[in-house]
Amino acid sequence: MTDTTTVTSKTINTVLGPVPADELGVVAVHEALLSVVPGAEHAYDITMDRAEIFEILAAKLTDFREAGGRTIVDSTGMFHGRDVNLYEALSRSTGVHIVASTGMGPEEMLGGYFLTPQTNPPTPWPAEKFADLFTKEVIEGMVVPRVERRGAAGIVATTATREGMTPTDESLFRGAARTALATGVPVSIRYGKDALHDLGVVLDEQLPADRVVVGGLDRRDAVAAGAPLEVARRGAFVALDHVGLDDDEDHVDDRERAALLLELVEAGHGHQILLSSSAIGVAKGHPDYELPFGYVASTFVPFAKSAGLTDEDARRILVDNPRNLLTLR
Repeated sequence: MTDTTTVTSKTINTVLGPVPADELGVVAVHEALLSVVPGAEHAYDITMDRAEIFEILAAKLTDFREAGGRTIVDSTGMFHGRDVNLYEALSRSTGVHIVASTGMGPEEMLGGYFLTPQTNPPTPWPAEKFADLFTKEVIEGMVVPRVERRGAAGIVATTATREGMTPTDESLFRGAARTALATGVPVSIRYGKDALHDLGVVLDEQLPADRVVVGGLDRRDAVAAGAPLEVARRGAFVALDHVGLDDDEDHVDDRERAALLLELVEAGHGHQILLSSSAIGVAKGHPDYELPFGYVASTFVPFAKSAGLTDEDARRILVDNPRNLLTLR
């Protein structure tokens, strides 16, 4: 059983226990090691060969470390493939720190257990129940179904419905914020339709803005609305977390991403920027997204430097900002 004792504010929760914040190094802040559509593990046409999955992920994490990476945040939450035992073995084998997440969402990806079926229409769990669920995963350790609890979650990740936040999504966001307040871990939100509205929900719970990262801010709708700059002005971290995705109509390409990055730096928000690729190590039940976990550090940041990003700002974005976000408070 991994030690999940409450630790000081200069540490980070990893799957192998708390580590000093200064040991994180270069961090990939929003990736997926094993991503499984809920229920796909039971499908007749999908294999779940754990030895094969381990070998694939170990190779990718080794490549990540050789590219300069030291820590990876798995943002899949509770029910999209998170495998704590697997992640422990991978961390020991590769030397890469793995920060796993609690949390869930959006509503359409939740099972009926998280609604109250006795009412018509069903009503969502209250925020207090989500907060209790997530908090236990930080304080007591993440659940390995029907077996035990193991390492403490290091972040709460939750997602809103793309067409707009539902009442259940709002309960999830408020529960995530309450867990962050109770435990000291940060919150990562994937907004639905309106980034500023969804950020406002967690801030309404009195969670300091610098404990929140808003992901997906390299979506075209967010950029067109000026959301990245406004999120930064409100004090939250801005995640441009589809780096390397150059052929998707919903997201800006890397050239536009680099321009946005420099715009944020020039506006004085270099200390609030986070970069990641939302890469998937192994996908089950949905298409693979084959992109190296080290792509940000090895390819995108040098490109951004050629466009004007300084070495100091690059280090701040890759090392200092994620360390400040993930450090327990």
